[in-house]
Amino acid sequence: MMKLIKAFTYALRGVYTFFSSDPNGKLELCFAIIAIATGFVLHISNTEWIAVLLCTAMVISLEMINASIEKLCDMVEPNFHTTIKSIKDIAAGAVLVSAVVSLIIGLIIFLPKIFEQLN
Repeated sequence: MMKLIKAFTYALRGVYTFFSSDPNGKLELCFAIIAIATGFVLHISNTEWIAVLLCTAMVISLEMINASIEKLCDMVEPNFHTTIKSIKDIAAGAVLVSAVVSLIIGLIIFLPKIFEQLN
């Protein structure tokens, strides 16, 4: 049980470190808060909540992995290296793909409800 508690503590420390030190993490946390608040305001369905929460978790998790890869690459090779650049670009690309798909899903969920409120 103590191992589980320690592992959970380390994971929470990682989440705190990420959100307190990574500018992209802070930005994505703001977007997540906005999406969740909008979900409450617009009374989205359970299925829509699942989509919003999965998208939010996907983008933030991939950004955390991206930040970890960047830190590791910088530690392993502090000087410019084309392979390191490719690794960082690919990791950043994964975040971009997830963010774009999440944005599209968010628009599909929220826009009809916003237009309905405006009419």
